Amino acid sequence: MALSPRLRYKFDQIREQFSGIFGGPREAPRPKLCPSCGTLVGASAAKCHQCGASMNFGMAAASRSLSRLLPTTSPATYGILSLSCLLYGASLLATVRSGGFQAPSGGFFGIFNLGAIDIRVLIRLGASMRWPADFEYPWRLVMPTFLHGSLMHIGFNMWVLMDIGPQIEELYGSARYFFIYVVAGIGGYILSGLVGGHVSIGGSASLLGLIGLLLAVTTKRSGASMQMLRSQLIKWLVYIAIMGIVMSGIDNFAHLGGLITGFLMGKVMADRPPMSQQERTRADLLGWTTAIVVIASLGIVAYGLFQTS
Repeated sequence: MALSPRLRYKFDQIREQFSGIFGGPREAPRPKLCPSCGTLVGASAAKCHQCGASMNFGMAAASRSLSRLLPTTSPATYGILSLSCLLYGASLLATVRSGGFQAPSGGFFGIFNLGAIDIRVLIRLGASMRWPADFEYPWRLVMPTFLHGSLMHIGFNMWVLMDIGPQIEELYGSARYFFIYVVAGIGGYILSGLVGGHVSIGGSASLLGLIGLLLAVTTKRSGASMQMLRSQLIKWLVYIAIMGIVMSGIDNFAHLGGLITGFLMGKVMADRPPMSQQERTRADLLGWTTAIVVIASLGIVAYGLFQTS
């Protein structure tokens, strides 16, 4: 019975793996692509002959290695989604263990309290607070972007993230997009901490930053499509402003701070992926610096939880 091409390919792969395990003939090393500029270089080359980037070390090589662990499309968006969901799950578990979990009340508005997180848990996990707390503990400017207060809260924010995030990530590149998302959130919680008067969390400050970013792009480009996009964005902002006025518990100052921060970054940054080697290096630096800040903030919070447990 003849094997299909797909089965033959899989059996060939298995045969090659076992051949390598038992000391059989190995396939000759193949040329590699430079992780920075994409130029084809020799299999044993340590540096790219085109741009001089290291093939094994450096930000470009680290970014290429990390990309293998993430989805091929929109890796930063899926990373933000995963981290937000993991932190929500951890905060919900901590709420249940602390006895702060309560069943939602009846009526339509009771739905918004489904899966509500104890405010004491959110504060321990790094929620934004009134000045000067955010400046004495600067990780409180980073962590709120990935924390959420209820199932509806995270559900709505992640829906918006997955709706607009991949397009913006494709436009700016994953590294710069991640930088924009986190910095917009920081800008939102700086204003919230200075002017607002309550504990605040949620990815909406960063999402408003993405809307502000797109709004800035529409002011730099002309055409009917840009005008239509600008009109849609303005409608979104009107809806969000009305919700902020009508519904309690929404941090309008964080929204405004994120919107302004995103708009300013949209005015300054080129609205296209990095093109030259210099631009790619700068983008990698922004992305990795942002990742280090987020990881450091997570580490500080985890250490604080360990100390108090």
